[in-house]
Amino acid sequence: MQAFLEAIPCAPKDDSPCLADYRQDTTAQPADPGRCDAYDGARREPASRIVVEVARACGISPRVLLVLVQKEQSLVTRPSAYGYERATGYGCPDTADCDAKYFGFFNQLYNAAWQFREYTLHSDEWRHHVGVVDVAYSPRSDCGAAAVRIRNQATANLYNYTPYQPSAAAIAGAAGDPCASHGNLNFSRLYDDWFGDPTRTRFGDEWPECLSSPGGIRCPDSVWSSLDMPRPAYPGY
Repeated sequence: MQAFLEAIPCAPKDDSPCLADYRQDTTAQPADPGRCDAYDGARREPASRIVVEVARACGISPRVLLVLVQKEQSLVTRPSAYGYERATGYGCPDTADCDAKYFGFFNQLYNAAWQFREYTLHSDEWRHHVGVVDVAYSPRSDCGAAAVRIRNQATANLYNYTPYQPSAAAIAGAAGDPCASHGNLNFSRLYDDWFGDPTRTRFGDEWPECLSSPGGIRCPDSVWSSLDMPRPAYPGY
């Protein structure tokens, strides 16, 4: 993680450090079964370690967290004090000011990871789920919506966190579309650019479907026994 951050060109907008040089005191977090394991706080914890430890505690890919902070605040390539306060956009609704109680890099990262686990744990309680779902184009109600076939829980989580799909104009890169929403489009493009196509390698037919968390369904103990594998020590598995 540290090597990755050091290799990415970074030009801060102000006198803020790049993520490779950022450190912060982190606070201990209690275990929240099904969402996140306990997190041990530390003094002057490097950003690279914060990303990895939050990812480990909450059972989410650290790559997803890195792409999330870049998509929301350009924090990997163009960091700023404003961006560190609102790193993942958690507690920042489209129609109101951000809630300051969630400010701070660690606070933002941990709460976003917790929220992604919540989407999976209670997938039937959230609007976007595996299956065909109408997804809006923009926070503007007059921009409408269209059906999207969501194929896995990971994609459903992205749409719950940023509940808009890109319009054809946004995908084409056309300017001036008042209904263009780039959040999930940018997430997809950033992930592909940095880490490659996440759908290139799939579980084979011999692997149980629950490994992809369809509808947030947890794999039963019998699955891991049949695979002769221990259950991974991550929430949700």
